[in-house]
Amino acid sequence: MNQPVSPFLIAQNENPILFHPKMGNRHGLITGATGTGKTVTLQGLAENFSRLGVPVFLPDIKGDLSGLAVPGTATPKIASRLNLLKVTDHPFEGYPLLFWDIFAKTGLPLRTTVSDMGPLLLSRLFDLNDIQSGVLSILFKMADDEGLLILDLKDLRAVLQFAQENVKAISTKYGLVSSVSISSIQRALLTLEEQDGEALFGEPVLRIADLMGNDERGYGRINVLAADELIQRPRLYATFLLWLLSELYENLPEVGDLEKPRLILCFDEAHLLFRDAPTVLLEKVELVVRLIRSKGVGVYFITQNPADIPEVILGQLGNRIMHALRAFTPKDQKAVRAAAETFRQNPAVDAEKALTELEVGEALISLLDPKGTPIPVERAWVLPPRSQIGPIPPEERVRISRMSPLASLYSQVTDRESAYELLNKRIAISAENAAKEQAEAAKAKEAAAQAKQEKAAAPARRGDSMIEAVAKSALRSASSQMGRTIIRSILGSLFGGKK
Repeated sequence: MNQPVSPFLIAQNENPILFHPKMGNRHGLITGATGTGKTVTLQGLAENFSRLGVPVFLPDIKGDLSGLAVPGTATPKIASRLNLLKVTDHPFEGYPLLFWDIFAKTGLPLRTTVSDMGPLLLSRLFDLNDIQSGVLSILFKMADDEGLLILDLKDLRAVLQFAQENVKAISTKYGLVSSVSISSIQRALLTLEEQDGEALFGEPVLRIADLMGNDERGYGRINVLAADELIQRPRLYATFLLWLLSELYENLPEVGDLEKPRLILCFDEAHLLFRDAPTVLLEKVELVVRLIRSKGVGVYFITQNPADIPEVILGQLGNRIMHALRAFTPKDQKAVRAAAETFRQNPAVDAEKALTELEVGEALISLLDPKGTPIPVERAWVLPPRSQIGPIPPEERVRISRMSPLASLYSQVTDRESAYELLNKRIAISAENAAKEQAEAAKAKEAAAQAKQEKAAAPARRGDSMIEAVAKSALRSASSQMGRTIIRSILGSLFGGKK
């Protein structure tokens, strides 16, 4: 039986604002305009979960979150905040970090395969329309039936080329596939390759279990994804995070409601996940967010405005921390009003007014109580982190990555026999067979030519013995004439004798 886990202090006003770990899998939202303290709040939340033994995965957009690895210091600003909140028990410490980087520059390479990502997410990554997405789904089905593993982009390129050369046969078996749609997918693939998107695809594939380790103190590992370069490719960034969410949902077993989550997954710049997303994808994300709670996973969206999150998903985010919002235009004012209305109202707090007045580090907070009911909104100061605010030197980041026990596993790229190799083998075998057939055909043609030549040569030899032929003919004629003369003589004698 799971032992009760004590709530942790996340913010304070006249009273402590406590976060109940049992409600950690009910998801959450951190919002606020640029510079209002979202990143620091996220850092503190990650620390608290780590101390509970809960692993965390979070993207690092600005590079600041690497500071989680080392203890912080009592700077004047932090000391003033702790004094204001009358917090005396605040030991500075570092946390177990594992750095990941899709481009393998500042962390361990993080990869998946094209097949694992699937046609739906890949279509979004390629920005395909419905028809093109349908064609891509057909090609995935065809590849499965043919035993063609699509692991990386060169595998996908080989499958597309094969499909382009066999459009009619594929259309007959699976449904209409046009060369135009295949060409569009090929162009999208080329664009992704030009943006170094191929770095995401390959093996070894990320193992979900490797995101969920603990250190010798029992602290949950904090997995930091380098996203400063990745965010420049927003579609790739969003697609990867959605893939990770899907993988967690599909691979983790059902555990029900635990005393604390098994994993916390954070989506910074969350608006990118839903921008221009097709309806079918939004429906899938909604389903996964709703059901992944039973897997023991809490999903936390970090964005500037709650309006960035679709309402069907926003309604499932029970723990909310909102920093200041800007209201310069009528549209902004409307957004502030809508954000304020999402809180459980507190007569002592004018949420709409407060959202435009909050200072840096101050927030409107509404968390879930132990029964899962949102508490009335509170205006409070968020506790500062215990780790360093701001990045660590790049060389320290590299050192931490190299010391990881997973470094040897993920640093070695493997390239199994897959669609690219198998199709090239087929081409090679076909070429070899064609060469053999061509050689046999040439040999047969040569034999036929030789026979024809010999046949043509036969009359020429008879012409060279024309005299012989004439002589034979003369002899036959002479023999015939002589025979007739003899017969006439015999017959004449016979008839003459009768006279």
